Amino acid sequence: MSLTPVPENLQRATLRLEFPPSYVVVGIYRLFTDKSLWEPAWVKCAHAVRRGAIVGSVWALATFSIQRKFIEIFLANSPRVTGLSQHDTMFGFKVPFNIYTYGAIMLLGTQLTFILRFFLSRNLRITRDRVWAQTVSSRGKSADFFQPYVEEWNVPPKVEKESWIETAGKGWVSAFVIRRVLLTPFAVYPFIGALASAWFKALGTSKYLHRRYFEAKKMKNDQIAVFVEERKWDYRTFGFTAALLEGLPIIGIVFEVSNRIGAAMWAYDLEKRQHYIGEQKAAGRWAGSEAALRVKSL
Repeated sequence: MSLTPVPENLQRATLRLEFPPSYVVVGIYRLFTDKSLWEPAWVKCAHAVRRGAIVGSVWALATFSIQRKFIEIFLANSPRVTGLSQHDTMFGFKVPFNIYTYGAIMLLGTQLTFILRFFLSRNLRITRDRVWAQTVSSRGKSADFFQPYVEEWNVPPKVEKESWIETAGKGWVSAFVIRRVLLTPFAVYPFIGALASAWFKALGTSKYLHRRYFEAKKMKNDQIAVFVEERKWDYRTFGFTAALLEGLPIIGIVFEVSNRIGAAMWAYDLEKRQHYIGEQKAAGRWAGSEAALRVKSL
């Protein structure tokens, strides 16, 4: 729990901020229970979903058996690499399902998701943008609620240089190659592939989901870097949870929308904290967040 004292009206927000993955759950809950959020999203995407579902169903019926055979031949002939055997074991452990059928379903699920995205691409992008604004508006706030950035630390942390993987992943082409090509083979491995893929995308996913927040505060790149560094594990855990759900075949598209809602709710709580700290600094009563964050990280 944070050691930084907060007023009563910020205590619930502070508790939520202690565990950022909770905002993923908040986003799901609000999407499925708030008609002002789910109805416009469904109206915008319904026609594209129907077309994608028809094409995807035809593709699945025509190719499932072929893809299962391919998975069986590939994995059975690579036991040293995959750890799989023809007796439904992985690295010597019995798994409670046919591993080849599972692999084919996961691979087909990735393809069906791609088909749905093809039909949904434009409308889904519009829906994700709209749902952010609708979520902020549902809190009774306008765009001017987001004020200029306030540094919470007396001595901001030094920002580590990005690894070559993180730098390469920023470009559209390189991100597509990494996420849709290099990571796709991991989909055939039960659980392991999903976890590895989500961890790889964690930080990038959370920063992307907060892009609108940074833009609303008119933050510069160096301010964004420091802000994220101060909450590095918050962004990693939120991003990991969000990416894990978005990586689920087919249903992950729904979580792309709900995660925007969750990210907006997180931004709303972060901004309330920024307002409070700004007021405390103006009054000369803010001592800095370093001590509380150091204790939290232990």
